[in-house]
Amino acid sequence: MRILILGMTGRVGSEIATLALEDKHQVTALVRTPEKITSNDDNLSVVKGDVTIKEDVERAMKDADAVISALNTDGGETLTESMPLIIEAMKAEGIKRIVTIGTAGILNSRVEDDALRYQSSESKRKLTRAAEEHHKTYELLETSELNWTVVCPTYLPDGEAAGEYREERNYLPEDGKKITVGDTAEFAYKQLESDEYVQSRVGIAY
Repeated sequence: MRILILGMTGRVGSEIATLALEDKHQVTALVRTPEKITSNDDNLSVVKGDVTIKEDVERAMKDADAVISALNTDGGETLTESMPLIIEAMKAEGIKRIVTIGTAGILNSRVEDDALRYQSSESKRKLTRAAEEHHKTYELLETSELNWTVVCPTYLPDGEAAGEYREERNYLPEDGKKITVGDTAEFAYKQLESDEYVQSRVGIAY
């Protein structure tokens, strides 16, 4: 498979790339700072560019079969600026499958009807800006007609994949407190070849 990974220099993105390269997939990474990538795998192509620039996204998207976005908010509007460009480029290339890393804040609240976790008392976070960015991105995907999946981990400490965790469509598993970077990457990567959560959010936690 030819996979475009966005956010490969981040914690989850780098782990996803490692898994894909171990399975001998062709991986393209669109990154602002290529020197941050130390892998010299023959199946890895690094494209220097910015996800908020239309031409860069189009260039990186050429010949891809699927897209994984592990982009974070960068404290700004990276997500909401880049997602319309990603969707547009995917449609132009005829690519249907995209898996993105979201946040548990945009899952449905268990305590308030018609609210998401970050909008309800279920979330303990005082700052909601990042969740609002992820929410807007989710809404863009929802209306896109792509085969999208938004993987929504809760607290995300560093750590290797244990391979044992709970998952639930549209909700965070009850009393879920954390999940490692390794397990989040493994779960997101596995979604490329699964249609279980197509056009859905999925919460993951231990």
